[in-house]
Amino acid sequence: MAIPIRTEGLARDRHPDGGGFVGRPVVRTNGAGSEAANRIARGPVGPGRDDPRTPGTVYLVGAGPGDPELLTLKAARLLASADACVYDHLVGPDVLSLVNPDAELVYAGKERGHHTLPQPDINTRLVDLARRARVVVRLKGGDPFVFGRGGEEAQALAAAGIPFEIVPGVTAACGVAAAARIPLTHRDHAHTLTFVAGHLRDGTMALDWSALARPGQTVVVYMGLAGLPELCRQLVAHGRAPDTPAAVVQHGTLPTQRVVRATLATLPARVAAEGLKPPTMIVVGEVVSVAESLATLAPAQVLAADP
Repeated sequence: MAIPIRTEGLARDRHPDGGGFVGRPVVRTNGAGSEAANRIARGPVGPGRDDPRTPGTVYLVGAGPGDPELLTLKAARLLASADACVYDHLVGPDVLSLVNPDAELVYAGKERGHHTLPQPDINTRLVDLARRARVVVRLKGGDPFVFGRGGEEAQALAAAGIPFEIVPGVTAACGVAAAARIPLTHRDHAHTLTFVAGHLRDGTMALDWSALARPGQTVVVYMGLAGLPELCRQLVAHGRAPDTPAAVVQHGTLPTQRVVRATLATLPARVAAEGLKPPTMIVVGEVVSVAESLATLAPAQVLAADP
């Protein structure tokens, strides 16, 4: 059976100023999938691409958890074709190096207690850019629809009559857990998986503790490092055993990744002693204990075992 498309990764052309690389997909076909391959290679088309009287298209693109090799092929293509790119704090330099060097870059990062641009201003900026640029990439860490405010931005674009498209990314929970060798589900340990934001819109941590403390599930907490002691205390107070395995992963999928594994009773002190800082991901559940057995083989050994 013929395979219509083979992707050979990203060709990397150096920026004219020498300050990085632009990625572009290199596609090989056997003829059966030539139209799909041509669509990948030629870049985005649509409203605003050829007619200056119509607005451009805004692409809400997931940048994945950090490692640029975890970008989707479509995300890389859009970055290379972008006329403007609005990016978040968690988008690293290796991913940004794939953006068209001629594109207008707009930093819209948010850190705890400090937002470069309030969300309404970001919404307005996206609309304004689409009215004067053909391809606008809104680049977000992880997946744009998983704690990325992508839904709010899509609503603003729809209300303004701006064409948009959602380009999914590897959400941080999945990417970071895989990098830390923590299986988020496991038939012996977890039949339910819950993603939760570590703080609500009003900044509080008033979560549904009874639901989160139910046994037989894995809980993944985004943006929860500042509230880690309260998180662990509340889970135990609502029925989760103090010796439940838990972990905090800092800089997941990157060369600087650090993992602290402990229990709900000991994790806050361990993390404080290690000095972990955001960005982090918290994983709670018996699946964390599986990571120890999976860490016996280093990546180089795993690769060496391949035929």
